[in-house]
Amino acid sequence: MAMKNIPSVDLADFLSDDPQRKEKFVNEIGKAYEEIGFVALKNHFLSENLVEELYKEVKSFFELPLETKQKYEIEGLAGQRGYISFGKEHAKGKKEGDLKEFWHFGQEPSADANLSDSYPENVKVSELKDFNHVGMEAYRMLEKTGIYVLRALAIYIGLDEHYFDHWASNGNSILRPIHYPPIQEEPKGAVRAGEHGDINLITLLMGASTGGLQVLRKDGEWIDAIPQEDELVINVGDMLERLTNNKLRSTIHRVINPPKEEWGKPRYSIPFFMHPRSDMRLDCLDECMDEDHPKQYEDISAGEFLNQRLIEIGLAKK
Repeated sequence: MAMKNIPSVDLADFLSDDPQRKEKFVNEIGKAYEEIGFVALKNHFLSENLVEELYKEVKSFFELPLETKQKYEIEGLAGQRGYISFGKEHAKGKKEGDLKEFWHFGQEPSADANLSDSYPENVKVSELKDFNHVGMEAYRMLEKTGIYVLRALAIYIGLDEHYFDHWASNGNSILRPIHYPPIQEEPKGAVRAGEHGDINLITLLMGASTGGLQVLRKDGEWIDAIPQEDELVINVGDMLERLTNNKLRSTIHRVINPPKEEWGKPRYSIPFFMHPRSDMRLDCLDECMDEDHPKQYEDISAGEFLNQRLIEIGLAKK
């Protein structure tokens, strides 16, 4: 039977002391990522209270006057921190800007990280005293969840369980609260988010305020991604697909415009794009290559790959 929704997995299985439950989780998430590239995950580290606080802060920010928000749009950062205004970003290969505005929280590395490159400072919003604190608390909980997901995938691929720990801890990850405003007039070829694959290792998405997220199945059918309220949607990004030589799939997805009768409703969505440190190599793993699966990609670092893609989606200049 054709899959109508994305598979659901339970992180509590992986965290349990029962080797069989742990193995069950590894196989379930691994097979889902080979098949469709998306899962819904329950029992993550984000509390219901923290999610509510974050949405409250995010809505308060996007309700600020445009001139207030624009003072947080910082030139020269390729949109990697602070505010990015409506229509600035577009899907790779598209001219039309997506129907959204968004904010970026970035990594605040620990003092002992010894990073070879330094990350830009986060932009502080003076009008909302809790905005930055709540945003970074959610950032940490999503990063923690993501590291456990990557541990399960490392086992599935045949690597040491902690293969990704160093690269993903203090990595170049981004938390992106997005506001899709009400649609005022017939969009000319534009959608809330054009079909695309994510750039990063994995993306963790907390439930959006309204529907619209669709995933492209292997047979070319679009299916709705509808998680339960307490679940995160987690998908494979292009970096992980590249690293695993296409074993794990970065699935094309999109956010469609709502039916006309719902144009008046805004949509809020908060993805966490989990990036590794910039010096991580994305060269195809030996464990994912054989006679039937020859190497598909040139060698490249995560930082080089990210820069290429930021130019393609209109956030960075050549």
